[in-house]
Formats: sequence, structure tokens, C-alpha cells
Amino acid sequence: MAGHSKWSQIKRKKAVNDQKRGQMFTKLIRELTVAAREGGGDPNFNPRLRLGVDAAKAANMPQENIDRAIKRGTGELAGVTYEEIVYEGYGPGGVALYIETLTDNQKRTVAEVRHLLDKNGGNLGTAGSVAWQFDRKGIIYVAGAGVDEDTVFEAAVEGGADDVQSEGGEYVVTTGAGSLHDVREALAAAGLAVASAQLTMVARTEVGVAGREGERLLKLLDALDDHDDVQQVHSNADLDESVLQRAL
Repeated sequence: MAGHSKWSQIKRKKAVNDQKRGQMFTKLIRELTVAAREGGGDPNFNPRLRLGVDAAKAANMPQENIDRAIKRGTGELAGVTYEEIVYEGYGPGGVALYIETLTDNQKRTVAEVRHLLDKNGGNLGTAGSVAWQFDRKGIIYVAGAGVDEDTVFEAAVEGGADDVQSEGGEYVVTTGAGSLHDVREALAAAGLAVASAQLTMVARTEVGVAGREGERLLKLLDALDDHDDVQQVHSNADLDESVLQRAL
């Protein structure tokens, strides 16, 4: 698994266990609200909302919070209107960055994202400047304890997965964007514990980053991820293992 994906895996595990839980809830609530607004409030007929609900439940978000967020999206409750904005740019080492946000104030968000990039050795690019370097994919994490790799591989392939790798005590299943739900259902039907499932951007090629540049990049990724308006940060970085160890 690439270094940036390892960073995402570390970030996901830490968020469940530390003070970032509240921040994670904020991001999940925004996603639920927008998903419901765009595709309706029934997860059975709205794949994006279904993913959001699954992620919220995996994070142990109370059901009443989930229901409120959905009702704000459908208009049953008053709430803030969020806009989906993608920012593209570069980080230390020439790494491409694809930053997905949900914001109620585009001017504020672009100014703050630009500031974080400038402060940490990056710069904001124009629309389309790095998007061509990524493909939209589904990523599913399957708990690895006591689970045979062949079992995961067979269930994943049967569901239509592209790839299965073992990493950090988990199995990481990669799917096409449109196959994510089918693969997730196939894994669950095989009795496998799905830790999380999400749509993400996977780099076509990677840029190795180590030493001081790697540390600066990791600081920038963390700073962007900590911003309330930023939902996901994607990069084509292959972070050096020694840099990643400092994130543990």
C-alpha cells in the first residue's frame, strides 16, 4: 500500500480513539446532510447516504444525530447549506493534492486552505491541475484478526473488487467507484467484519517523499485534515516508512 494510503489508515484508526472524535462527527454530519439533500433521505435508494450512515455508525455516532443530519438535508429541519468545493494544489516534494471540502462560506475556505498550503510549503493550483493524476475508487477495510486471506480474496472478487492487500492487521479491498456497495455486501455476506468503506481518489502514479520533505508534507496533511471544512485530502505521495512511524 502506498505511503499516503498508510497515512489515511493511521488517521482513521486514531480518529476513533482520541479527541478528534468530535471533529470526525462534524465532518460526518455535513456529509449526511449533503448526501440527503442531493439524493433523498432513504439510504436504501441513495448509495452516497448509505455510505455516510455506515461511516457514522462505525464511528459510534448516536442515531438521533444521524437522523437530524438527514432531516436537515431533506429540508424537514432548518440548517446550514453546504457547498461541495474541490481545491487542487501541490505540497512539499512536488506532491499533488486533491482536497475535497464542504463549506458554507467559499471565500473563507479558499483563503484558509491557501494559508495552510503556503504556511507548510505548498501552493494552491488551478482547477484541473492535478485531478487528472487520480481515479475515483472504493476502499473497504476488513478486520484481519483470525481471517484467512483467501476467504477475503474470494468474497471480494466475487463481489467485483479490483484488488485485495493485507496491511497493518487489516485487509484493504479496492473497488471501482460503482462497485463499492456490491463488494461491501459480498464481504458482509461472507461473514467478514467491514471496518469502513468509502469512496476515495487513488493516484495513478506516486511520488516518493522522505526526510525533511516528508515531515513537512505530513504536517501539511494533518493541518488540512484538521480543518472543519475539509472532508478528505488525497495525494500521490509515497511517504517514507520512517516518516509514517512518527504519526503513530
